[in-house]
Amino acid sequence: MSARRVTAALAALLACTAAPALAQTVAITGGKVVIGDGTDPIEGGTVLVQNGKVVAAGRDVAIPAGVPTVDAKGKWVTPGLVVAVTDIGLYDVEAVDDSNDSGADKSPFSASLDISHAINPDAQHIKVSRAGGVTRAAIAPIGTDRIFGGQGAVIDLGDDPDPVVASRAFQYVELGETGAARAGGSRVAAWAELHNALLEARELSLAPAGARRDDVLLNRRDAQALVPVVTGRQPLYVHVERAADIRMVLGLRKEFPLIKLTIVGTTEGWMVAGELAKAGVAVLATPLNDLPGSFEKLGATQSNVGRMKAAGVKVALGAFFDQPRYAPQYAGNLVSLTKVPGASGLTWNQAFAAISSAPAEVMGMGDRFGSLRPGRAGDVVIWDGDPLEVTSGVSKVYIDGVEQSLKNHQTQLRDRYLNPGEGALPKAYNW
Repeated sequence: MSARRVTAALAALLACTAAPALAQTVAITGGKVVIGDGTDPIEGGTVLVQNGKVVAAGRDVAIPAGVPTVDAKGKWVTPGLVVAVTDIGLYDVEAVDDSNDSGADKSPFSASLDISHAINPDAQHIKVSRAGGVTRAAIAPIGTDRIFGGQGAVIDLGDDPDPVVASRAFQYVELGETGAARAGGSRVAAWAELHNALLEARELSLAPAGARRDDVLLNRRDAQALVPVVTGRQPLYVHVERAADIRMVLGLRKEFPLIKLTIVGTTEGWMVAGELAKAGVAVLATPLNDLPGSFEKLGATQSNVGRMKAAGVKVALGAFFDQPRYAPQYAGNLVSLTKVPGASGLTWNQAFAAISSAPAEVMGMGDRFGSLRPGRAGDVVIWDGDPLEVTSGVSKVYIDGVEQSLKNHQTQLRDRYLNPGEGALPKAYNW
């Protein structure tokens, strides 16, 4: 074979492998279709996925001849859930240090740490979350001995060895009480550390290549990692809860106008909702913080998300560090708040968007996933009932048009002991 033919053959092979593995062409018909963009569900709708992408979703969708169909009559069909700021895939057993890569408190590096190198696609937390309808997530580094956690990654939860959609997707910073403790015991110290780091990064970005750095605190690797932040090429996610801390973070852009801010947590966000809306800063809010569990959360209220939304803040639900699959339950509780006198919640459409299209948009990837709009990834979940009801379950999950296994340790244990036959139980059981 000639060199030209070998080159052509290799190019064809690479083109094939670049496509989503086993991406299906499938039409899901007859279900209650939720686009995920805040619009009303569509009764008796159809979702058509071709080559890993959504082609159409709604009524009167033409299905090409020969396309396999899945009957979803009596069920709900939605985009996959998008979980912003979590740590799934970073540990097997959280309390076992050898299996836990979510923190690096003994490392000489902080801002330069790239969390994508540690994500394990076979982690049970990913499999359990996928079985709960979660298809995309923003993974955050949360544990160094400095205010900078490092660079987070966006992943898909597909059953394949390559989960990373975008590495170095954002820089994660802890301020508030946690940041104060890491910086030396005071918010003053945390703020000084953040301000100095951003100044050093900006100076580095303007300096000639190879220029000597004098009077610096950051090592070169961490300073280089912050250059994309101060030049607006990498978002800065800042975790704060207190209203006063939120105001301080908003003030960053006076000196660093190119910074793309996203605020995480925001328990007291409702107290500065007007300022957040005016600044156009997006929020990944911890849902339903309703108790003053610390001094920075004295203003906690279940109405926080609803009040920010009503004020015009671009808000999505986030910071799911325990069980990302509980996102629909949190969203459903916010819907219930609309029926509580004096409380502020979300409509059903707003609540589902807060765990699908809204977090995708905050990540800057709303044009890639998070809804069933044409051209988005074929991330589709079929539910046996209203997805915001705790009694509903997941029937099927597709990621990039590929039907996913819902098997995990929890389902295997359930199946093993649901109807055990003689000899199937461990010896400790006598019945």
